[in-house]
Amino acid sequence: MTLSVGMPNVNPPTTTVERYRTLIEDHKKKSIVDFNHNPSGTVPEQIPLLAKEGPLAFKIFMVRDTGRDYPHMPGIGLHNHGQLFRSFEEIAKTGLPLMVHPHDQDLMDVIEQRYWQRGDHSPQAYGKAYRDFEGIIWDTAIATLVRMQKAAGTRLHILHMSTPGGIEMIRRAKEEGRPVSGEVNPWALFLATWENVEKLGPYCLGFWVPDEHAAALWDAINDGTLEVIGTDHAPHTKEEKDVGWEDMWKSPGGEPQIQDYLRLFLTAVNEGKLTLDRLVRITSYNPARIFGVYPRKGVLQAGSDADITIVDMNKEETISNETTYTKVGWTPYAGRKVKGVPIYTIVRGTVVMENGKVIGQPGFGEWIRPIG
Repeated sequence: MTLSVGMPNVNPPTTTVERYRTLIEDHKKKSIVDFNHNPSGTVPEQIPLLAKEGPLAFKIFMVRDTGRDYPHMPGIGLHNHGQLFRSFEEIAKTGLPLMVHPHDQDLMDVIEQRYWQRGDHSPQAYGKAYRDFEGIIWDTAIATLVRMQKAAGTRLHILHMSTPGGIEMIRRAKEEGRPVSGEVNPWALFLATWENVEKLGPYCLGFWVPDEHAAALWDAINDGTLEVIGTDHAPHTKEEKDVGWEDMWKSPGGEPQIQDYLRLFLTAVNEGKLTLDRLVRITSYNPARIFGVYPRKGVLQAGSDADITIVDMNKEETISNETTYTKVGWTPYAGRKVKGVPIYTIVRGTVVMENGKVIGQPGFGEWIRPIG
């Protein structure tokens, strides 16, 4: 990875200019690769001020956590449609994209309480609740978002895509020429099977993605409907996740995967699930174009940054906890064999990773703001 962009579910959440500036200054001291951060767009009065600071996008969660206060803490979520639409309108004025975590909180309140009334707080119950009625909590939320986009004209980027219905709504919006894009996360393709829900429990949740829905995701990647892979890196400790064996609603969702996702996709290329050209587009070219840093990023040509990842498509290895760099010290993909491995990561012409060893220096990363 040559450019990392963080999200506002930090403490304190980035809802104001002051918090955004503090976080950027911290990144300047510590980052090995180039960086930016997407603040929350939940405070309408702060949106025009934040836009002037140089973020690549805004991020809003439509979810209110029940049973926990992280990762979707108060201050970064809007599930009231009137409040959400106000943010749509304000963000539209800035010209920046709005990234949204889709979720129908009112429906989820009804669905999850049915499991709780039966005393079932297991990972399996959690997985099923998020997928009940063919993923209704996702599809109704996406329908609302797409309709708000049409009304406000906002550049909309929908996160965590996982249902055929949601994919079709994005496809129709694109056919109408509207600025709507979507992304998929690695765990939705490589981790979120029912077998893993049973075996790994909280370590793979996220939420459950049935096999036929995962197949629809691959089709949407290959036909260009879903344009971006978002790592959704969530470095929770094993201790935080272990709570989920007893009550998954108290365990934070998501898992560490930023180090593993490229190896998984290179393996998928070797297996014929997508082409190397498509992989370059969904990890480099498309996000650079959508988030306003093309042609400095996302392409190799005269005048662009020399950001290059050199890979060995024939190298095989086994992912392990022992070689992970994340401070939490574990990966849900431990034990998985891959074929296709990044050998060098080069940022602006400087090697920062070589053969699995990070050799870049903290403070080398630059704050990358939108072009133009």
